Amino acid sequence: MELEIHDVDYADPVHCTGIVSVLNSYSSDPSGGERPLSEEVQERLIPALRKHPATLVLLAVADRKPVGIAICFFGLSTFQARPLLNIHDLAVLPEYRGRGIGRALLHAAEDRAIRRECCKLTLEVQDDNMRALGLYKDFGFGDFVIGNSSVTRFLSKPLSDRPG
Repeated sequence: MELEIHDVDYADPVHCTGIVSVLNSYSSDPSGGERPLSEEVQERLIPALRKHPATLVLLAVADRKPVGIAICFFGLSTFQARPLLNIHDLAVLPEYRGRGIGRALLHAAEDRAIRRECCKLTLEVQDDNMRALGLYKDFGFGDFVIGNSSVTRFLSKPLSDRPG
């Protein structure tokens, strides 16, 4: 398998279709909520990613087919006064899992973060997603703890009836 990781080119229809396809596959998966993306979301996704000023999207292409994505957003660590990179979505098509694609996307995200002088990578993962947890821990991710306090939780408050 020939694998390439690309910074997404929004002018390339293959890249744009690949983003939507891989994200829709993940959304339809049990770990993604088992609900495909609505047509409305599919239509808005690429323009929204393109418009968002802090977006980094990496596309994994195996044998000239989009098979994985890392949708990331640059933020700021106020405690270090330096940028950080949040890996918001990391997804690989089911038939390509277990081939090192997720790890390759993590390496590419880490490389981009280092180039931008980020102080850390962050991500969220569900407690029952053992495959992802194993990958992330093996890659060096761990619970976020400040000083001697307890583990920090990632919380969410929806502002509408739509998930996400």
